[in-house]
Amino acid sequence: MSKYEDIRQSAYDANMQLPKLGLVIFTFGNVSVADRKSGVFAIKPSGVPYENLSPKKMVIVDFDGNVVDGKLKPSSDTKTHAVLYKHWKKIGSIVHTHSMYATAWAQAQRDIPVYGTTHADHHTVSIPCAPPMHDDMIKGDYEYETGFQVLNYFRDHNLNYEELEMILVGSHAPFTWGKTAEKAVYNSAVLEAIAKMAYLTEQINGNAQTLKDALIKKHYERKHGPDSYYGQ
Repeated sequence: MSKYEDIRQSAYDANMQLPKLGLVIFTFGNVSVADRKSGVFAIKPSGVPYENLSPKKMVIVDFDGNVVDGKLKPSSDTKTHAVLYKHWKKIGSIVHTHSMYATAWAQAQRDIPVYGTTHADHHTVSIPCAPPMHDDMIKGDYEYETGFQVLNYFRDHNLNYEELEMILVGSHAPFTWGKTAEKAVYNSAVLEAIAKMAYLTEQINGNAQTLKDALIKKHYERKHGPDSYYGQ
């Protein structure tokens, strides 16, 4: 039994959720799962269709982006994942997709406003869109610099990655994360749903108002506050 078997299986299971949830087509996305004790993560191999994946095809990479174990090339986004794992010590999984509605907001270079209670159930703020990267970053080590585009945005805007587990990268696409693979995939699906609802809201009413503060607070705190009462 390989010492990486558990994270390979977890990464495989999480990757297979993306097409089931309608978050990817063809090979447009990837999930990674970290083993903090070993200082590595498992990630989808580059360009391999989902129907051809298996746990043993997941590639093991360290937090500097170096392949540790595996016969295939890791995802082209591997260095982005590595940067986030290295600097954000409390995340255990990262998801990157080009899901339709979240990616459309990223291409429009817009934050997703809090229009309704579905959004407020998860976050009290807009889903942020980091600006497109500068040319020198694009021309350099692009995927590595993408990680810093995310890190720098959170730092510059005093955002907490443990509370806000998603971002849009302008002109690119969304990234989500979580302490577990299940939570990271959940966040990706929620982001896509919120993005679609916000898009439709603006189509129905171009002057739609954002959710008032009292409702934002109520819906967030009933699920996440100290006196939360949602669920069992």
